Amino acid sequence: MKKFCTSSIVVLIMLMITLPSLLWAGETLDSVLKKGFVTVGVNGSLFGFGQPDEKGVWRGLDVDTGRAVAAAVFGDASKVKFIPLTAVQRFTALQSGEIDLLCRNATRTLSRDTAMGLNFVSVNYYDGQGFMVPKKLGIKSAKELDGATICVLPGTTTEQNVADFFRSHGMKWKPVVIEQTAQLSKAFFSGRCDCLTSDASQLAGARAVAPNPADYVILPDIISKEPLAPAVRHGDDQWRDIVDYAVLAMIDAEELGITSKNVDEMLKSKNPKVQRFLGVTKGNGKALGLDEKFAYNIIKQVGNYGEVFERNVGVNTPLGLKRGLNALWTKGGLMYSPPFK
Repeated sequence: MKKFCTSSIVVLIMLMITLPSLLWAGETLDSVLKKGFVTVGVNGSLFGFGQPDEKGVWRGLDVDTGRAVAAAVFGDASKVKFIPLTAVQRFTALQSGEIDLLCRNATRTLSRDTAMGLNFVSVNYYDGQGFMVPKKLGIKSAKELDGATICVLPGTTTEQNVADFFRSHGMKWKPVVIEQTAQLSKAFFSGRCDCLTSDASQLAGARAVAPNPADYVILPDIISKEPLAPAVRHGDDQWRDIVDYAVLAMIDAEELGITSKNVDEMLKSKNPKVQRFLGVTKGNGKALGLDEKFAYNIIKQVGNYGEVFERNVGVNTPLGLKRGLNALWTKGGLMYSPPFK
């Protein structure tokens, strides 16, 4: 009887040790590994964030974020499939399991975090809603838009924000609601509406591919906070952690001075932070259920956050965006990563 009790206690202790890890292990990673690629929902028609180029190669800041997750999971940033989604389709596609990850300039909000059953990870672009108008109208402020016809996407925070803005300022407006981003921009550039409203980064992307970009001006008014972040489904903590730390790896690498060009040399660094980050000192990969070189693979194949930003939307691109809030916290921005340890 004593031996039986002792054995039972041992079994119970073993269950107590292993059960948390069994509960923690999620289905998404297993599914992704089985099919051999990550399925990522993206915009599909937003220059600088998610759009195929003239050769059919996907480009953009959100696209590169999806590639970073693939690099973390497979050690190969090309093992990813991009699914273009409208603003209306995006959350349903994630909830239904059609995609593994949503990386489509989506704003984190309380209702999306709760009622929609989504988990947003760290922000990959801080934005705010603005307005773009034809320069010929001579408008200098959004407060001059009383009675204007406004082009807006349905099913977005943008739609609610613009309604709140006009109501709070006692102004009237007429919405022109079109689901497809490309078609909405086309309607604006054809003169169907007086103003296009969206996140300021999206306005810059739309203007960059306008027939005559110089004919349009983005007004200085920013009427909302739009923390744009990748999202995953509720209920799979391991997958959320993987996606979160793929985003954070790019941010932390920039702070550590690790780039796609010097990452191999940095493997020789004596800095303990760099050693842990690149997997020379083991532990971080195991904690996530990934290879110890997951962060190395992200930076080698995709780049750090600064490289990704400048390549897709920075001052030397047609968008010409400054880092602003998206600069590192050490340079006056909001980009900040917890320690990799």
